[in-house]
Amino acid sequence: MKPSTETPPPPGSLIHRLCGIIDRLDLPQMFPQPQPLEVELGSGDGSFLVDRAARHPEINLIGVERLLGRPRKIDRKGRRAGVANLRCVRIEASYFLEYLLPPHSASAIHVYFPDPWPKRKHLRRRLINDHFVLTARQALAPGGVVWLRTDDPGYFAQMRTVFGKSPFFEETQTPPDLAASPTDFERTFAERGIQTLRAAYRMKYCQY
Repeated sequence: MKPSTETPPPPGSLIHRLCGIIDRLDLPQMFPQPQPLEVELGSGDGSFLVDRAARHPEINLIGVERLLGRPRKIDRKGRRAGVANLRCVRIEASYFLEYLLPPHSASAIHVYFPDPWPKRKHLRRRLINDHFVLTARQALAPGGVVWLRTDDPGYFAQMRTVFGKSPFFEETQTPPDLAASPTDFERTFAERGIQTLRAAYRMKYCQY
């Protein structure tokens, strides 16, 4: 992986430009207010991320996206909404979680409708797997939560299996207000009558 060589974002942009990919983020430098941090891995067009930032100014949020056009869209939406507690990083999600996010710095990780990679030969490419559970444990503060959504029953079963067997997480409920905040994919699926499958896992208060 190489540092981005694309044109730097304009002044006031919510896109956080990485100067390198071996140093962990300086969160106090990224956000004007020190407050609990939530991360969304795979933010799509930013519908959920910007809405949550606007509704909860008492938390900071980072959206992680690999495709260039999506951070730009999130930036435009966020600036129109006037949110100061939102940043977006363009990089691969699993790398961000394992190598760039400071350990035990997040109070929540949102993963909504990740690519299900339905073919058997591609299952190893899924984001949520045994290794993801370990990196989530590294990233979360004690009591932190992983919120999951998918439309794929097979992937949902895998999510529940890998978190269910971990001694560091316990299943919890998705609050109604969070469940009622859809992503762009979720709206599309709902219009087609496709059910959203949700799961949530809280990290236990235990020694690292």
